[in-house]
Amino acid sequence: VASYVPAIITGNLIYVSGQIPIREKNLMYEGIVGKDVSLEQAREAARLCIINVLAVIKKELGTLYRIKKIVRLSGYVASTPDFTQQPAVINGASDLLVEVFGDTVGKHSRIAVGVASLPLNAPVEIDLIAEVGEDS
Repeated sequence: VASYVPAIITGNLIYVSGQIPIREKNLMYEGIVGKDVSLEQAREAARLCIINVLAVIKKELGTLYRIKKIVRLSGYVASTPDFTQQPAVINGASDLLVEVFGDTVGKHSRIAVGVASLPLNAPVEIDLIAEVGEDS
C-alpha cells in the first residue's frame, strides 16, 4: 500500500494519479517500447491507461458528465534510448479523450516523455488533470 490516493479534487479540478495498462488486476502490456513492446501495442496500452483514468474519475465523481474540460495529460513511455515516437504512443490516450468528449472538452495540453522504467514494468503510465463542474 502506497501513501497516495487515486484522485484528489481541489476547487474545480480533479487530479488523477498515474494509471498503467491494467485490466481486471492484470498488467496487459509489459516491457520497454522499442524492445519488448511495439508502437501499436504501446498505443493500445495508452488507450487502456486512459480508460483506467476515466474509471477513477467516474468513481470519484459518480459520473463523467461533470467533466467540463480535460486540462492536461501527462504520458510516460518506458522506451529504449533510440525510441522517439512517444507522442505517437500517447496519441492512443489523447485520441480516445476526443472520441469520448469531443474537441471542445476533450482536447488538452499534454506532455509525452520517454523514461527508463515504470512501475511493475509497465510500458506506459498516464496521469491527468480535468476541470469539473456540476452535473449537466
